[in-house]
Amino acid sequence: MNKTTLHVERPEPPQVRRGDLAPTNGYAIVVDGRFKTEFVDEGAATKAAAELLAKYPMLNIEVYNAASKSRTLVRIATSASQHA
Repeated sequence: MNKTTLHVERPEPPQVRRGDLAPTNGYAIVVDGRFKTEFVDEGAATKAAAELLAKYPMLNIEVYNAASKSRTLVRIATSASQHA
């Protein structure tokens, strides 16, 4: 008597992105020295970083530009600049 064999296809495990490796293109948010979310344009990255910093002001948040390999520190807007 032949036994039937059950073949289960396993999905590929998701590719884990390392937080210590810089992206090769676009922009990324850097939180306390770790690369987090990647963005296509600088405006979206800066906006997301500002929102994150407003929610968690104790964090050190930067926007990384992969083309120039530079980082820009994101600062909390002061109340004087918000009212101007």
